[in-house]
Amino acid sequence: MAVTVSRADVIAFRLGAHHLTERVGESGLLDAVGRCGVQNSPPGSALLALHARARGLTAERLECAVAEDKSLLQTWSMRGSPFYFPTADAPVFTAGVLPPTESAARRFVLGAGPALDRLGMSLAEAVELTAAEIGDVLAGGGPTGGGLAINELGAEIARRIARTLPTGRRGIWEAEGPYAPGQPLGEGVVHFCVRVLTLRGAVCFAPRAGNKAPLVLVDEWLGHPIPDVGPESARAELLRRYLRCYGPSTRAAFAAWLGVGTGDTGPWWDPVEDELTEVGFGGTSWIHTEDLDALGSPPSPKGARLLPPGDPYTQMRDRDTIVDREYRGQVWKSAGAPGTVLTDGEITGVWRPRKSGRKLKVTLTPFGSWPAQDKDSLADEAERIGPLRGASSVDVEFHIR
Repeated sequence: MAVTVSRADVIAFRLGAHHLTERVGESGLLDAVGRCGVQNSPPGSALLALHARARGLTAERLECAVAEDKSLLQTWSMRGSPFYFPTADAPVFTAGVLPPTESAARRFVLGAGPALDRLGMSLAEAVELTAAEIGDVLAGGGPTGGGLAINELGAEIARRIARTLPTGRRGIWEAEGPYAPGQPLGEGVVHFCVRVLTLRGAVCFAPRAGNKAPLVLVDEWLGHPIPDVGPESARAELLRRYLRCYGPSTRAAFAAWLGVGTGDTGPWWDPVEDELTEVGFGGTSWIHTEDLDALGSPPSPKGARLLPPGDPYTQMRDRDTIVDREYRGQVWKSAGAPGTVLTDGEITGVWRPRKSGRKLKVTLTPFGSWPAQDKDSLADEAERIGPLRGASSVDVEFHIR
C-alpha cells in the first residue's frame, strides 16, 4: 500500500532538502550547491539562489570557489542549461545527465535533428567530428588564452570540420542554417555538439568576462580530468538527488526536469527502482526509501527568502503543488520571468530588481497581502541582495495590485 502524505509535508520536505528552511554556514556551501546543482541562467541568478541558502555568501566567495580553489564547476547540464555543481560531484551532473542513446540525446539537444537529417549524419557522428577538433582549438585557452565564447568556438570548429567533408555534404554544412541569420548550418550543429561534450567532461565554463562566457578544456582548467565514474552509477545518483529535492515525483516530472522524453528515463530509473517507495500524492509518485522518515517529519518552514528566476526550488514540474493555478502565469514566464517570494514555506508573491548606477530598486508584489512582520523580513532580504548586485543602496517598494 502506498504511503500517503499531505501537501504541507511535501512542501516542507522539499524546502528542507533545498536548504530553504535554514541557511547553511559558509562551510556548507558545497552541500547546498550539490543537492541538485544550481542553474545560472539568467547569468548571476546562481549567486542569488545560493544567497537564499547560505549565510554570509558574497560574490567574491562564489568566484573564489570557481576560479581559485575550483571546488565548484560550471557547465551545461540539465535541460542544456548552465549549472554550478561541486567539482567532486562532476560525474553526476555530466555523465549522469548525458542520454545513452541517439534518440534520447536528440531529444536532449532538441533542434539539432532537422539539420542532422539534411546532412545525413547522426548526432553521434557530429559529436565525434567536433570532439576531434575541440582540443586543438581550445588548447592553452584558445588563441586569446582566456577561452572562447560558444560563437567563436563554434565558428572555428565548423570551418575545420568543413574541410574534412565530401563536396555534397560540405555544401549543406556551409549553407545558411535555421538557427541564426547568416550562420552556417554546420556551425549551429557544432553548438549542439559542444553541449554534449560538456557532458562528456571535455569542456566547461571559465568565469564570465563582461558579456563573454568562455569555454575551456576541463583538463587544463582543473589541472586534471573529471573523476572517472561509470555512467550507470552517475545516472543512478542523479535520480537519487532529484528525488531528495523534488520527491515524491514521477518519471514524467523527472524527464521534464532532466530534458528528455518520459520514455527515455529507463537508464536512470530502472537501476534505482528497488530503492523507491510508492507514495500517494497527486496520483502515484515515488520517493527514495531512505528519505521516508524525512518526508514524514519534515522541519517546519519559517522565515522569508527572495528566490531568483530559475531557482532550483521553482524548477519542479508539479507546479500546482507550490503555486496556486491562478498565479502560475505570474511566476513562470517564457521570457522576463520574475523572482519569487517565499514566506513561511509558501510562495506568496513575485519580485523584480532594477538597477540604476549604484542604486538597486526591488519591487515586491504579493499575490494577496503580507502582514507587517513579513514586510519587514522581506525588506531585510532585499537589502542583503544589494551588495550581490553591486549596489551601494537599495530602495524597497511593495506594490499592491
